[in-house]
Amino acid sequence: MKIDTPPLTHFFRLSDLTQAGSSVTVEATGDELARLAQWVDVVAVKSFRAQVTLKRNSQSSFVYEAALAASIVQRCVVTLEPVRSRLSRQIVRELLLEPKAAPAAGELTLSAGDDDVPETIRSLEYDLAAPLLEEFVLAIDPYPRKQGVAFRLPAEPEEKAESPFAVLKSLKKQG
Repeated sequence: MKIDTPPLTHFFRLSDLTQAGSSVTVEATGDELARLAQWVDVVAVKSFRAQVTLKRNSQSSFVYEAALAASIVQRCVVTLEPVRSRLSRQIVRELLLEPKAAPAAGELTLSAGDDDVPETIRSLEYDLAAPLLEEFVLAIDPYPRKQGVAFRLPAEPEEKAESPFAVLKSLKKQG
């Protein structure tokens, strides 16, 4: 069963960030690991840890860098046996505080889905775990297989089954 609310949050006030920047560790423990496993629909999340580095470019622009490492257990899609995986991701995002005034109708705005475009944020209270969770979900193999296991199609029967019409024809001859 998948849950909608994020299993992990770690808020940081970007307004407190100095020019020197800051380094923060985000780590899931105990119940958070269990909720995380349920959220991504895997057997277990054994570890989830990230080192996040934040830098200030200006009053409204920040750089978010993170090194994420996680260990999960999934079911093999062929044998249903447990498959252990180590995931690691390097994440770099530019965060841009949205101006107070909303853009006028018809004005062109950039989407955060583009790689070269800064991610627009609405508040200086930023959840450091949100980008980690996004990248974590993307790193999970949707079809995990135990090493050395391959899917094989079942062999076709050597003798072809008699068609239903042939059976009816034989019944008609008998009667």
